[in-house]
Amino acid sequence: MSPAELKHIKEKATAKEAGAFCRLLPPVEKTDGKLTIFDRFSSKTKLIGSIVLVTILALAVLGFNTINYFLSYEQTDDAYTTGHLHQISSRVNGTVEKVLVDDNEHVVVGQPLVILDPKDFEVRVKQAQASLATAEHNAQAAQSAISLASISAGGKTTEAQGQIDSAKALLSQSQEAVRTAKAAIKESEAQYTAKAAEVVRAEADYKRFVMLANEGAISLHDRDAAVRDFEVAKASREAAREAISQTSSRLAEAEHAVGSARAQILQSGGLLQQAKASHVQTVVNESQFAVAQSAASEASAKLADAQLQLSYTRVVSPANGRVGRKTVEAGQRVQPGQQLMTVVSDEMWLVANFKETQLEKLRPGESVEIKVDSFPHKKFVGVVDSIAPGSGATFALLPPDNATGNFTKIVQRVPVKVRFKRESLQGFENLIVPGMSVVASVKVR
Repeated sequence: MSPAELKHIKEKATAKEAGAFCRLLPPVEKTDGKLTIFDRFSSKTKLIGSIVLVTILALAVLGFNTINYFLSYEQTDDAYTTGHLHQISSRVNGTVEKVLVDDNEHVVVGQPLVILDPKDFEVRVKQAQASLATAEHNAQAAQSAISLASISAGGKTTEAQGQIDSAKALLSQSQEAVRTAKAAIKESEAQYTAKAAEVVRAEADYKRFVMLANEGAISLHDRDAAVRDFEVAKASREAAREAISQTSSRLAEAEHAVGSARAQILQSGGLLQQAKASHVQTVVNESQFAVAQSAASEASAKLADAQLQLSYTRVVSPANGRVGRKTVEAGQRVQPGQQLMTVVSDEMWLVANFKETQLEKLRPGESVEIKVDSFPHKKFVGVVDSIAPGSGATFALLPPDNATGNFTKIVQRVPVKVRFKRESLQGFENLIVPGMSVVASVKVR
């Protein structure tokens, strides 16, 4: 633009408009007889331009970060902290003797919280111990009776069997004696018959020799010989008769021995039956021992139960945590199941209820930024633990029934369990409590 044209423009404009317009135009300098236009604005104009430029850049960066955040995170403010709430109660009836903890006190697993009066339970333990000792003694006595009956039955059986064997041997011997005696009787009778015949012959010779001697036909010596033979024959006959008598006596004795042996066999058989009956008594004693053992086992179980009931007089903490809502005091009478206090576990997590439209990329193991309303300047870090198997409406007391005439689609929320990273909770372990409102942002990209 030439200087003449600029001058012409300035003349046409009003003074005010020209002044404003001229402030927007660059000044003109003369160099070597020529005009040069420099891009030089006032300091105020430069400041305003810089501010506008910075603002535009900041808005652009903010917009980019916001868009990137919404693309990379899924966020919900429908979230709250929770944890295990252990309801402490008594398992037996009793009177509170001591309360060992106070509200908000930290306890560890197994630490005694409440002591009940143990005297009644100690008495029951002693009674159970006495019953167990009695049952064990009865079992030992029954076992000893089994041993005694078994030994006695064995001895009686052996004795009866020995007597039977002895009686059978005696019976065999007596029967053999009977047979021998019968044979001897037959032999003696034959000898007696022979001797009797000899007596008849000797008597006839004797009479004939006496007649001949009287007539002088033979000598006296022959007569005396005939007399002697006759007397000897008679003696032999008497000896044979005596032998028959003796053999008959031996036969009678042998037959009596046979009867005695048979009677002994019968008697021994009775003893053997008694011995077998003793074995039956052993079986009975074994049954009594089994009953005594059962009684001992029952007494042992009662003792264990009494000891267990005694142990329940010490109410202990089931977990590491802090005591809350304590309602028990010393001297109070408590019943089984009556709530005494609550132990809030040290382990905390949060339940974030995400819309079902936010779950497309949300997976277990993803990082979570957590902001607790109570600590707005502290950023906690967690990790997605798991996703509930159903929406919140599914587990409601009265789940909605969509099979109705009027249906309105409502975006459901699904509970997501998020665990705190332990290092991010340092210094806040006792400050994060169940029920706090939080904002959970899950990084899904």
